Amino acid sequence: MATQYIILLIINVIGGAAVIGSYIYGINAQSGGAGVLWGGVAENIRPVYMVSMVLSALGYFAFMYYIFFSLTPSEVSIAGTFNFSLFYFIFLAILIPSALWMPLTNVYVGNPTTINWVIVRIVLAIVGLASIALVWALLSLQDKVPGISYWLAVAGSGYFAFHTAILDAIVWAEQFK
Repeated sequence: MATQYIILLIINVIGGAAVIGSYIYGINAQSGGAGVLWGGVAENIRPVYMVSMVLSALGYFAFMYYIFFSLTPSEVSIAGTFNFSLFYFIFLAILIPSALWMPLTNVYVGNPTTINWVIVRIVLAIVGLASIALVWALLSLQDKVPGISYWLAVAGSGYFAFHTAILDAIVWAEQFK
């Protein structure tokens, strides 16, 4: 396995564990459990989020599959300017703020100041923008293999970006307060 794959795998394994760990901790840290973290989000919208989270996870697996099994890191050219290492930065920008979101939301719930709310919004915006960057990177691959796995990766990353940039960073944030 190429070193570039190993680096990206490490980023995803450690980052993914941090996200899951932060969710477990975040839910258990609130006396009201997960319900507190919904804030003012309407009950009828919550099932949409649950389905969307599953679709986003499936999308994540689709683009990871494509990156790991269809790309050759040494041959990757994104928009004629960037190489495979751009994926490192994109995934770090998705995973680190994702791991911070729930603990920061808990901080906000415990101390609802403007600065705490701004920080929550910033981490959500970073994840959303990084997700959009991933869609752009996949669409901008110079030597893409436009088969079914590529189009599933694009669709999966597009849906993931929709969930993180629209549902999380805009809808959830607007509804929460």
